Amino acid sequence: MVAIAYSVAFEGIEARLVEVQCSASPGLPGFAIVGLPDKTVSEARERVRAAFGALSIAMPNKKLTVNLSPADLPKEGSHFDLPIALAVLAALDIIPHEELSRCVCMGELALDGRLVGVAGALPAAMAAAEEERALICPASAGPEAAWVRSVPVIAAGSLRTVVDHLTERKPIAPAAPGVISRDAPAGCLSDIKGQERAKRALEIAAAGRHHLLMVGPPGAGKSMLASRLVGLMPPLTPAEALETSMIHSLAGTLRDGGISRHAPYCDPHHSASMAAIVGGGRSAQPGQISLAHNGVLFMDELPEFSRQVLETLRQPIETGEVVIARANRHVRYPCRFLLVAAANPCRCGHLADASRACARAPGCGEDYLGKISGPLMDRFDIRLEVPAVSFLELELPAGGEPSTAVAARVTAAREIQRARFRDLPRLRANADASGAILDEIAAPDSAGRALILKASEKLGLTARGYHRILRTARTIADLEGSDKVLGPHLAEAISYRLPFVSGG
Repeated sequence: MVAIAYSVAFEGIEARLVEVQCSASPGLPGFAIVGLPDKTVSEARERVRAAFGALSIAMPNKKLTVNLSPADLPKEGSHFDLPIALAVLAALDIIPHEELSRCVCMGELALDGRLVGVAGALPAAMAAAEEERALICPASAGPEAAWVRSVPVIAAGSLRTVVDHLTERKPIAPAAPGVISRDAPAGCLSDIKGQERAKRALEIAAAGRHHLLMVGPPGAGKSMLASRLVGLMPPLTPAEALETSMIHSLAGTLRDGGISRHAPYCDPHHSASMAAIVGGGRSAQPGQISLAHNGVLFMDELPEFSRQVLETLRQPIETGEVVIARANRHVRYPCRFLLVAAANPCRCGHLADASRACARAPGCGEDYLGKISGPLMDRFDIRLEVPAVSFLELELPAGGEPSTAVAARVTAAREIQRARFRDLPRLRANADASGAILDEIAAPDSAGRALILKASEKLGLTARGYHRILRTARTIADLEGSDKVLGPHLAEAISYRLPFVSGG
């Protein structure tokens, strides 16, 4: 008789159900795992043997064959250890087949039979809920998986406790969800002296999820401004928090099974590889752009990133998802992030200061910012010069508008957009609007049309640049509570598209 356990294989944030079939047949003793297992899954044989020894269970003198179905789907990860072990135990009639068939199982086995935590418990629980089955997982993954409240989560510490639960000798109570992280973002806008125009740009960027590029000399406060942006973002909706947490679950970065309602913030170093930024690697893991989904991706020293990485960003910025191609499959991850980038005006950073600029000025500025291609530069809704802060400004006492006050306006503007796009689930913010919808919600009046016509002639705007001005103007109008996009809104939006004086 063939015993069947169930587990999952991950394709992006989707968890596909996998049948773990085991047969114990007469013949030379052996233990084979088939069905496109990777090296980690193939090594499960030795971990299962050792765990059985810890439970004083002898391997039978039979030919054990474990098939992972569907056989043409690649199987990766150590989480197949537990379902393989349980399928073997069911084939040996140690645990009941009926109880096992009601569960989806995942977990890595230590050599002494303990269950080690694995990534992906939250998407696995979603898959178990769709199949109306319970989920058996390691104890450390229980609080995370229990957020899917429609499925009972059995969080066990060892293979022995799982066997006791399935044989009803010692049932395990369902796990409780982890805590909601309420850690407030560090830093406040009032800590920053000067840079009022940059603070205004941060507010607009957060309100409409507009991509922002800041160019300025070293020490102007670009990184400090970017770090304050996440404190202006509205709390994630339950759906957004769950979607974001599923990505972090696959990456193994959820802390203590908690789900955060704060927007994520990622700031990769400029030496990061394309796989680290976009996603990929041996098992097509999510990259920084997906970990920043529904949050902020800060790329400091943007021209220092490799050209290949920068050009790869162009398509995810437009579509909100990234596709990692493999020879036998395509893995999709969502990546609807707010891109904030910072750059010096040139390599030395002192292009605007004649007394400190190098001998290659001003050509060095054009060469340096020229590393950012025109198509990528065109995707920034807001392009801003951040000047150096004077000593007079530094001597002023700290003050200014706090992040909480700005965040309240941002949240109000987001609520307007949420109501506007209520019947359009793919649109969440003004930055997502395009085509006829954008023409409807951001149509300028006659004075505004004349203004944008002059701007397009002087700035040489592309069609993408024109639409990005309309989106930004719509957000500025939302911040003011205006139903229509007026001339002043367009004028401010156009001011954020001016070419950089210092060489851009």
